[in-house]
Amino acid sequence: MSTDGLIVVDKPGGMTSHDVVSRIRRLARTRRVGHGGTLDPMATGVLVIGVGRATRLLTYVIGAGKSYTATIRLGQSTLTDDAEGEVLAGAGAAGVTESAIRAGLAALSGKIDQVPSAVSAIKINGQRAYQRVRDGEQVEIAARRVTVTRLDALAIRPGRAGETAVLDVDVAVDCSSGTYIRALARDLGAGLGVGGHLTALRRTAVGGFTLAEAATLPQLEEIAPEVVRLPLAEAARRFFPQRQADPAESRVLAHGGPLAVAGIDGPYAVFDPDGTLIAIVREREGRARAEIVLAPA
Repeated sequence: MSTDGLIVVDKPGGMTSHDVVSRIRRLARTRRVGHGGTLDPMATGVLVIGVGRATRLLTYVIGAGKSYTATIRLGQSTLTDDAEGEVLAGAGAAGVTESAIRAGLAALSGKIDQVPSAVSAIKINGQRAYQRVRDGEQVEIAARRVTVTRLDALAIRPGRAGETAVLDVDVAVDCSSGTYIRALARDLGAGLGVGGHLTALRRTAVGGFTLAEAATLPQLEEIAPEVVRLPLAEAARRFFPQRQADPAESRVLAHGGPLAVAGIDGPYAVFDPDGTLIAIVREREGRARAEIVLAPA
């Protein structure tokens, strides 16, 4: 089996995304491994891993839309906007109605300007925001435009957290890359005047890659070192529009030269007559130019 390709991993809770990359490096017996979009340690679910030349596809994976299921606890806010942080306030949620919750979710749908969580991996003057918070600094992060195409309440459950009455809201989310689900929880609670934070998060899809094809780390241990489940060419066919090149075009593109345009919205994958992936291409200024050349050396 090819050593270049993608693996869709079902990340367990309690591990960082880098922990998973380290495990795959050991299983695949190569250092050339990366991931396509960080999941917090608390979160579980789809983490796309690139091995070998497929690591160069990860920039496109990172930019793909994401889907999640999550649980938002209303009635308490925390330092990290999730259950791993110190509780800052507990206003309680006894008076919050279902209709108010659904209206709050609707207000956070569509194109929104979202301020990422202060405890995030975003760099401020060269240092991660979460490190600045841990060092006792107050951090201010600029709002970012994101798109939330689905934010639906699946269930609303009353409960208690110590002496505080809370509501746990299970939600389904479809959103653009760069959307912070913790920030949605925070903003829902803030909009309702009771505070909110995330208590559970599971990523169910990244682009077209879903939990249905995800493997657990124990499953990958069993088949090591042949852990790549989507070889490079197959992964590209799954993720990009396609173009077939003739032999002459294949030689030009493999050496970084441009092709005539084909009228395909890019980026798209170009294959040689034998089905070998040559490059990821985008059309601009009247030529089809390689963004990444992937033809074997």
